Amino acid sequence: MKKRLLSIIILAGLLPLSCTDDFDALNTDPTKASGESFDANLLLPSVQYNHVAATAGYNGGILFQSMWVQLLASTTSGAANYYSNGDKYVISSNTNSYLASTWNTDFRAASLAYEMEQLTKDKPALANLMNIAIIMQVQTIATISDTYGDVPYTEALQAKSGITLPAYDTQESIYKSLLSRLETATAALSADAALPTNDAFAGYKGDVTKWKKYGYSLMLKLAMRLTKADPATAKTYAEKAAAGGTFASVADDAYVVMDDANGYTNGYGAALSTPADIYQVRWSKTLIDYLQANNDPRLGKIAEVPAAGLTANQEFTNPGNSAPAVQLGLPNGYDMNGGATDITATAGYPGGTGTGANVTPIGKYSRPVAAFRARSAPLFVLTYAETELLLAEAVTRGYAVGGTAAAHYKNGVSAGIQSLGRYGATVEVTAATADAYATAHPLVAANALKQINEQIWATTGILFNFNESWNNWKRSGYPELKPVNYVGNFSGGAIPRRQPYPTTEATQNSANYGDAIGRLASGDNWVSRVWWDK
Repeated sequence: MKKRLLSIIILAGLLPLSCTDDFDALNTDPTKASGESFDANLLLPSVQYNHVAATAGYNGGILFQSMWVQLLASTTSGAANYYSNGDKYVISSNTNSYLASTWNTDFRAASLAYEMEQLTKDKPALANLMNIAIIMQVQTIATISDTYGDVPYTEALQAKSGITLPAYDTQESIYKSLLSRLETATAALSADAALPTNDAFAGYKGDVTKWKKYGYSLMLKLAMRLTKADPATAKTYAEKAAAGGTFASVADDAYVVMDDANGYTNGYGAALSTPADIYQVRWSKTLIDYLQANNDPRLGKIAEVPAAGLTANQEFTNPGNSAPAVQLGLPNGYDMNGGATDITATAGYPGGTGTGANVTPIGKYSRPVAAFRARSAPLFVLTYAETELLLAEAVTRGYAVGGTAAAHYKNGVSAGIQSLGRYGATVEVTAATADAYATAHPLVAANALKQINEQIWATTGILFNFNESWNNWKRSGYPELKPVNYVGNFSGGAIPRRQPYPTTEATQNSANYGDAIGRLASGDNWVSRVWWDK
């Protein structure tokens, strides 16, 4: 009995020793992913979704950039109204929250892309996914920097390493780093390596040929941002992008189709389908006049005049009149408060519609059609149209990017019209019609920069890529816009050229924030210019 008990004790003492080799396995929760087991492909759609959502939420570009560059207009006003800040540059109830929207959401996208890079950098089989992670970091950080100027970069995304109060890098250094990283990552994409899965760019499906064209098209766009601030770098990288191979057709357009049924809502669609006061948001006079003057085939697809009366103007189930001849853009900077800025006091006011309690003063002004109110509508990142128009400008500036300015311009105009079809059959324009229009409206060399950049403004604006419309306007100066000088505005009657930093930066990262605002010409406000905005 004693011998048996001793044997049990000895065996029990040996058990822990015999299990030490498997200790980690026994103490690992099989329901939790580790860096080794987690599929980094699962992060890609979150990166893409957060990026497009960064500037396209309900409190996104529809409130600010769309109206700053006079693509949309609104008669709303007052601090309690969401839309007063956009059209009239007046503080409203959500101004401060939106200041953080692009910052927070695109930094979230960048952090996910950085994590994707870290999970794949030591796995050669996932080299394509790693390089796409870098490309998306470039896309997101560039968007943040375009919006605010100097931002955290070299110390950003390093919270795991203990850096929670990152320094701000200059936009000049950020851009040069982004272009260099983008060049390396795009060139390294290979069809011989594993293809990414879970790709949210419509039509891409992890196709690295498309991703390579996307990388070089993004390089072209970033290079052209620098045409005034650093012409030599602009020329160098524009030529590298063209040599690498940019988008070749509308099939290469980079956009995300939203999925409202599963919680991925197009913020613009949500805003435009909210009846409370959104009925006062219309296409601007600047845009409608431009389309009418050029007999643009998009006009009869994107705009409608609602049926008469307040009731019809505040509901969106019944389509309005889309005949091009009746479209009328709303002038920017007016309200319905009476006095000098009341819409009824404007020159050429067409009169209201409806009678009695059912009257509305803006019933004859054109609003976006139902396709733009779809909560599952696409959100565009970068298009073949924009790429071709930038190549037209590059040729005009003497860059060796191949082709003629006239040919690139024709391609860009036609493609911009065709890309509208991504919103659905109701707004689609055939390729034949688009090509015919582009042929009939050629580039005039003496007026090239104006024509090209007005087309970029109209095309990106009609596709609701308002942040891009605004940034290219800042860079190019086209179209030539007359600022609104509404009472109580926050920009001194100037069109805003940047967004102030989120208010939390001043309190939580004050030293680094102070360094950054010290480099701004007039401080942390709406009219200080970012580095490339000359």
